[in-house]
Amino acid sequence: MATFEFCIVAAGLDPLADDFETRFLDAGCDDATVAFQKGRIVVDFSRDAPGIDTAVASAVADVVRAGATVVRIEPDPLVTLADMAARSGLTRAAVSHYFRGQRGENFPPPVARVTSESPLWDWATVARWLFAQNRTDRATVVAAAVLKAANAAVAAGEQPLAETLAECRSRCEAALGRRAA
Repeated sequence: MATFEFCIVAAGLDPLADDFETRFLDAGCDDATVAFQKGRIVVDFSRDAPGIDTAVASAVADVVRAGATVVRIEPDPLVTLADMAARSGLTRAAVSHYFRGQRGENFPPPVARVTSESPLWDWATVARWLFAQNRTDRATVVAAAVLKAANAAVAAGEQPLAETLAECRSRCEAALGRRAA
């Protein structure tokens, strides 16, 4: 059993209601902090589970059981160079070298805001690339893939998520092979 930390951003409940926090506790979110920020409900989890897939799927189910509508799961699947450095434990300079092709080859291209000064990359793709370079561990890659799949499923209105996320985790682990970086 491991502890997984992530946030679920939700909507649909009145934060001023007397039972706002109690609804989440009664629904199984006793391992989370519930807040209302920038017009959204933010449920910050620290959940013990056998895997990231189980942790996220059960947390989403609990938030829905509380009566909220899940908008997304964070950390965000789109990242800046600074985000990559923070998530991977590399320096910003090292990540910049990878991006510019000064270290390693075939660094993934950005997927959003490509023409801006702050492009965004798909974290799951970058994490796989970093794993191939022995710069991150398989748990980071699996978590990135599962969170990306969870957000895609939430956007598509898919519920429950357990089967989808378990399949994603299994596919990702198989694709990574037996190497443990």
